Amino acid sequence: MHRERVSDNVYWFQSEVYAQVTAGAITGPQWAVVVDTLALPEESIEMRNYIEETLGVPVRYVINTHYHADHSWGNCYFAGATVIAHSLGRKIVFDKGVTSLEAAKKQNPIFKQVKLISPQMTFNEGLLSLRVGKKTLILTPTPGHSLDSISVLVEEDRVLFAGDAFMPIPYVVDGDVEELLGTIKRIGKMGLENIIQGHGDIILRGEIEEATRENISYLTAVRKAVRAAAKRRNPMEALAEIDIESCGKSRVSLTGLGIELHKRNVMHIYNHLSEETEPL
Repeated sequence: MHRERVSDNVYWFQSEVYAQVTAGAITGPQWAVVVDTLALPEESIEMRNYIEETLGVPVRYVINTHYHADHSWGNCYFAGATVIAHSLGRKIVFDKGVTSLEAAKKQNPIFKQVKLISPQMTFNEGLLSLRVGKKTLILTPTPGHSLDSISVLVEEDRVLFAGDAFMPIPYVVDGDVEELLGTIKRIGKMGLENIIQGHGDIILRGEIEEATRENISYLTAVRKAVRAAAKRRNPMEALAEIDIESCGKSRVSLTGLGIELHKRNVMHIYNHLSEETEPL
């Protein structure tokens, strides 16, 4: 697990094993807030130990930016902490998570002790604020990657924990392209010092404008290419020709995982387009 101090009392953690997934912590004099957990149990436990033993403060709250397993299955390793999430996450985590967790336990024994923890504190509109020492955390919905996606702004430092609303490869298979485009545009206008992506490295102030433009261009290019492919005589062949580079992203993104995410984006957008154009 990589870790870095982003600013005073604000920390970033990144998995060395799975898809460069990230998490964070904001510490106060008496307790800490964790933003997301990591994909593998041992990494979530290592993060918890660093906060509680090295930094010397217990974790009182865990904020899930969305319900996906790689960001929330570690909730169970923060015993006694209150889990905060979007209200939709409370329902989705069990509707979709139970079957996924059972399958994961059969495939890999490291998930044997994982238990799904439902959020105890939720919101669905507007903002939710939380004070941690001298830091103000502002939670706000940022949909598009998923229905329940939220981001966490450390107001004093202008550091945004964006969850998967901002990634090296925007990913919409569980969400909506138009909503994600709107979210990315809003994030780009927030006047931030850093964006903590849900996967990948920290985006610094001087990189934010370009990263925002790249992500908007990518989603726009994929959508345009899929619409063109859908009009071809053999749309499946045309869809297969929409490679990640032609849409403005690198095939080495997220240590090569970006290619698979891109292919899934293409098919999701095509399927959504097909549903829209089906005759009544």
